[in-house]
This record gives sequence, structure tokens and C-alpha cells, in this order.
Amino acid sequence: MTEYLNVGKIVNTHGIRGEVRVISQTDFPEERYQPGAELVLFRDQKEPLQLTVASHRKHKNFDLLTFAGYPNINDVEAFRDGILKVSMANLSDLAENEYYYHEIIGLTVVEEDGTVMGKIKEILSPGANDVWVVQRKGQKDALLPYIESVVKAINLEEGTVVVEIPEGLLDDAN
Repeated sequence: MTEYLNVGKIVNTHGIRGEVRVISQTDFPEERYQPGAELVLFRDQKEPLQLTVASHRKHKNFDLLTFAGYPNINDVEAFRDGILKVSMANLSDLAENEYYYHEIIGLTVVEEDGTVMGKIKEILSPGANDVWVVQRKGQKDALLPYIESVVKAINLEEGTVVVEIPEGLLDDAN
């Protein structure tokens, strides 16, 4: 069975020429939304629909897309609230030391002394760097900034992340 990753959510139509407003959920909008790119639309209770991007432009905080074969508002009205996804087979190779969220979520976080801290359950993107939410046993979730001084090593084969916790980072979380 094919696996998919979310790249955006269609929140509305835009104008009358078949444009849809998308709240992007991808780090690569230029690549995901370039004309000719293949996306799959998932909607409640309906079969997934294969779409080919015809055009893309930015407007305020949205990405505006049109799809080949859907030239007017009536064609795309039913796409509202749908989730656009890309097949895992269409993922690009990332540079060294870059990872997709799905590769990081679920990894076990281990401190340098071997103490298991917990599992990464979510990734937040508040600004300058991502923040990993680590679910800990019997304690509040820990928030770890994804920066070099904290994240020392990521081993996807072993499913682990080695971290060095600076003094004071977790004091208020206990």
C-alpha cells in the first residue's frame, strides 16, 4: 500500500478560475507545487483523487494552486477541506543531516550518559528552529530545540537521538 505525507490543506477557493487556497504544510512549497507536480487529494468518504498542478503563486499566507483539467470554481468547489498529499515514492533526497518529520517522530531520545529520556511524539515549528516534543514516562513532555548544541547524533537505523541537555533547559518541566 502506498504511503503519503501531507503537503497542504485546501481551505477555500480563490476567484472563479479554479484556484484553490492552500495552507502549506511542507518545507518545499516551490518543489511540491511546481507546475506538473503530482499531488493526491484526500477528502472524507471519497476516493483519493490524483491531481497535476497547473499553476502556483503565493498570496498573503497562502499558496494558490490550479490543477490541470479543473479550469473554474465549480470544478474545485468540492476540493475544499481536502488534504493534499505526496506519495512517499515522490520524496526528494535531503542533504546530509536533514530529515523528514516522519523520520524523526517516534525516535527514542537518549542522553549522552545512556539515560533514556523518552520518545519524540511531535515536532513544532515556532520560528528559528524546530522544537521536538519528547514524551517522558511519569513526567511532563520535554521540549527540545533542534540545535547542534542539544542534538548530538541522530541514528535512524537504531531509532535513536543522542542529546546533551544544557543546565536549566528542563528545570521547569519536572
